Amino acid sequence: MHHDAIERAAGGFIGRLARRHRGGERAAIQAFVLGWLSVILHPLYFVVFTWVFPQPYESPALRLLGTLVGAAGIAAARYRTRWCELYVPVALTFVLPFFGSYMFLMNSASSAWTQCLTVMIVGLFHFPTALALRCYAGGIALACLGVAWQGKGEVLLSHGVLEQLPVHAMIVLLLSLARFSRVALEQEKMAGLGEGLGAVAHEMRTPLAAMEANVRGLTRMLQALPAGQPDDLRHALGRVQYEVRHMNHLIDLFLLSANAVRRRHEPFETVSMADAVQAVLRRYPFTSPEQSEAVTVEVRGNFRFAGQHELTVVILLNLLRNALKAIHRAGKGRVRIVVDGNRRSPRLLFIDTACGIAARRLPLIFQRFYAYPAHNGTGIGLALCRQIMRAWNAEIRCVSREHAYSIFVLEFPVQRSTPPSGDS
Repeated sequence: MHHDAIERAAGGFIGRLARRHRGGERAAIQAFVLGWLSVILHPLYFVVFTWVFPQPYESPALRLLGTLVGAAGIAAARYRTRWCELYVPVALTFVLPFFGSYMFLMNSASSAWTQCLTVMIVGLFHFPTALALRCYAGGIALACLGVAWQGKGEVLLSHGVLEQLPVHAMIVLLLSLARFSRVALEQEKMAGLGEGLGAVAHEMRTPLAAMEANVRGLTRMLQALPAGQPDDLRHALGRVQYEVRHMNHLIDLFLLSANAVRRRHEPFETVSMADAVQAVLRRYPFTSPEQSEAVTVEVRGNFRFAGQHELTVVILLNLLRNALKAIHRAGKGRVRIVVDGNRRSPRLLFIDTACGIAARRLPLIFQRFYAYPAHNGTGIGLALCRQIMRAWNAEIRCVSREHAYSIFVLEFPVQRSTPPSGDS
């Protein structure tokens, strides 16, 4: 119980910090974490390896540069995600493979720096494998050049250095395989979910079709009876028929999402955002006129972008379904969809004033298979939305305040001005 309390406290603290840095965007969180690690660990280990456990070589200049790199990451995390995406590979290369290898070589493969470098390589390959490999190769090469420039090139062929090569190869191989295995398991689970949704949808359509046929038959029988029959029965049959149509619409949405998981996401057509929003509102199975009236659309300026119309509908349907679920849980709220093309980076705002998202959960909502509450779905909706948006070189992020609001911001890289939908 004590450990759970510590984890909850740590999660809340990290969530609050991440919330201030681009709403839990992955690149911003990576920049934020790398920044603070550099700012804390460089001064700390300078003291440790200078006075506590002195090493043959230490560099105040490199330590200061590492601290400045960390400060730059903390600053970058507060601004545009594009800055973070540029910062992370550079900082990752410097902080882990370059700095660790350079100090390892300049200390002639001392025991302390051998273990430090091993830990750094393990940490590096917890990042995406392609990124980690690029940073590893670049960092090692720069470290070797730096050591040669310092006139200590002979250390590169020393026994202590060469014996680390098979160790590093094993670390890289095992961690890469572990990551590939996780990705394969995720893909298998996604495919299984898609097939499961398809099978469930097929099985549900048969009894629903039979139910609808029976309701139509009973309705015709009632119409053939003399006037004055109970209206309650007519209303009940009408309600059953409405619910059958509603369930069929929900099945269509499930199948749409399941197909989106398996199809290619690359953009191949120009999509009008206002048209996509209107298509979603026509297709969504609102449960009542009141629910439909709770959703409003504001077109400040339509825009077009490179994407896929059907996948855009999938993204918006997921966001609308989540917003309406939140309103149902909170017992209050409205949804406002804002199409804002009058900006350098056109965007869509998806705003609901329901229950909001807790700060500690905000960084997790785009993770695959994460759902809150746990019974609230499969946890693939928002992860799929982000995957599609990234394939279009676009961004999706969330800003939220618990018990107040959630705002999903979808930003697109290309703006082509068009008149608002419905205008000439």
